[in-house]
Amino acid sequence: MVFLMQLGFSLLEAGLVRAKNTVNVIMKNYIDMCVGATGYWMIGYGMMYGLNSSGFIGTTEFFKSSGSAFEFTNLFYQAMFAATAGTILSGAVAERIRYTPYIIHSSLVCVFTYSIYGAWVWNENGWLAKLGFLDFAGSGVVHLIGGAAALAAVIVLGPRLGRFSSSGVPREIPGHSLPLFAMGAFILWFGWFGFNGGSIFAVKGGANLGLVLLNTYLGGSTGTLACFLLLKALGRPITMGHILNAGLAGMVAITASAAFVIPPFALIIGALAGIAVPWTTSILLNRFKLDDVVGAIPVHMGSGIIGLLCLGLFHRDTGLLAGGVNAGAYQLGVQALGALVAVAWAFSTSYLFLKLVALMMPLRVDSKAEQRGLDYAEHDEVSYPEFGDSFAPDRKG
Repeated sequence: MVFLMQLGFSLLEAGLVRAKNTVNVIMKNYIDMCVGATGYWMIGYGMMYGLNSSGFIGTTEFFKSSGSAFEFTNLFYQAMFAATAGTILSGAVAERIRYTPYIIHSSLVCVFTYSIYGAWVWNENGWLAKLGFLDFAGSGVVHLIGGAAALAAVIVLGPRLGRFSSSGVPREIPGHSLPLFAMGAFILWFGWFGFNGGSIFAVKGGANLGLVLLNTYLGGSTGTLACFLLLKALGRPITMGHILNAGLAGMVAITASAAFVIPPFALIIGALAGIAVPWTTSILLNRFKLDDVVGAIPVHMGSGIIGLLCLGLFHRDTGLLAGGVNAGAYQLGVQALGALVAVAWAFSTSYLFLKLVALMMPLRVDSKAEQRGLDYAEHDEVSYPEFGDSFAPDRKG
């Protein structure tokens, strides 16, 4: 089910880019799951779950070739998580990054940025884990890491041609297929039940699978509903982009605490994330001229932060509303620290990786290639051959 989320990302991103970039964005998602999973087996799993005497990085279990059935199952499952963290980048930087630099950067984020932060949180000897930081299925480890890495990439690359006027006024560049976008969102929602449900074995003593699945569903539902009500109250159009991304944001936020909160609090967590999506997209991204094609930064980074902080508020045992002032304040403080560390770590490593790759090769296609489309410029093919002449006028030259 988590593997199927790669299809969801592919369809969602394909729908939100222009037709001339469809091949490119799908191929990025496809290569992510191949290179990311392979690199995670070779190096990432060992750094994340190997012997971690320092609290910062594992030093065993590289190229894992022997172990129990559960260990291999966990490795396979975590490889899917790693590929998800890497592929969050794809949509944010769509329509202007060259294919080979993208693969290198995404792989580095997947194998190193994700795995090392994961060692701090999900390895029992990780320094954040020992402080009591909690992240049930990856609001921070997967989504916040991917979103913060995407933020750095968007800043380094700059916006697409024509996205902002010379005076900074944003111009919408609509994707070519809202139905593809919607199908991708539905598949991601379905895959999320595996994403969160499969994490119950990471909880000592197990977790209530039914509660996890219900909370996941409620988080996505109320994220959608809250966004709808906000847009309605403000008199703004009820756009598919806002509504579908708000549902995904609600599921990102509940991912941290799906096993640890009761359903009424899942409703609140999802709603907070859903309300944040249009505000973050319309105000923050546009104000700072950040061109995030699919909304990966508000959906994954913004909602990841919300999810981690809400766990500190609503955890049924140690949250501020249940554990008393002292225990609750400590849990909230640890959650805030973990979120801050995730943003700093993912942003800085992603930025560094891009700068290093830029020393070896150009990161961005030239303006002529961007105008023709990356399908033709990077892959010498197009998704819709009947429009081939307009996308690649000198194909025969």
